[in-house]
Amino acid sequence: MTIGIPRALLYYRYAVLWETFFDELGVETVLSPRSNKEIQDTGDRYAIDESCLSSKLFLGHVASLEGQCDAVFVPRIADFGESGIMCPRFEALYDLCVNTFRQTSLSFITCDVDLHEKKPESEAYTLLGMDLGHSREESAAAYQKAHEAWKAQWQEKIEKQEAALTATDKISVLVVGHEYNLYDEYIGMPILKGIHRLDALAVCADTVDIKKAQTDYQKICERVPWMISRELVGSIVKYREQVDGIILLTAFPCGPDSMINEMIIRRVTDKPILNLLLDSQDASAGVETRLESFIDIIRFRKEGNLHV
Repeated sequence: MTIGIPRALLYYRYAVLWETFFDELGVETVLSPRSNKEIQDTGDRYAIDESCLSSKLFLGHVASLEGQCDAVFVPRIADFGESGIMCPRFEALYDLCVNTFRQTSLSFITCDVDLHEKKPESEAYTLLGMDLGHSREESAAAYQKAHEAWKAQWQEKIEKQEAALTATDKISVLVVGHEYNLYDEYIGMPILKGIHRLDALAVCADTVDIKKAQTDYQKICERVPWMISRELVGSIVKYREQVDGIILLTAFPCGPDSMINEMIIRRVTDKPILNLLLDSQDASAGVETRLESFIDIIRFRKEGNLHV
């Protein structure tokens, strides 16, 4: 059996966990291509107008897997208990895909993570392994190994970024955005590469100790319901004194991002902030110009030539 994994949304958070889990069970996986204009246009055709850019891209990635696998893996992830809830799109994603692609040859498998309904992550993946024909013991062991690999990869990522930040004398900018926006080849990576071309260091806000960030966020705002938004706000607490500026990314028309980023702008007043709205427009010149201006402002401030 070959499982297709869309290279979008939570793939950028859980790639190591998913791929290790399926590999431990001897299940072959295939990834959708990296994001491009064709995938975005395909997603636009399948999505309703009110969908955020990230969700539209996801549907384009799902469509690209038709004929490439036996089933597409689309987890249903809703609630992590005290750690917070997920955006409703992740709870509805499996049902959305099943209905959107009902007239195609695509099939789907899922797992259901929802602590509110007493469905922890470990049990969700164990049941998924059993659905794929493995014993409970084999499935639980595969999840445990996958989770350990994911934690190790995450810690390595944190250490690498902290080392880069400590070692540099370049302008450093904290880029606050969801992993699936930050690292998407089509919408986020051009921004990270643009910062690099301007001889500055991009510090990615997702790269934090998750448990600590989910507590630290309260130093900026006590009421943030969404788990990943808590982590992003917590990352500002962690990196605030180490960076020279902050860039906020919002995938239009993301509700949680629009609320959280506005709150950040109002409460984090000691750093220059650039708020970038990502949409489906092709032209990147506007973003490049705003990045260049933002880095110039930071550079002038550091050199003592600009007082804001």
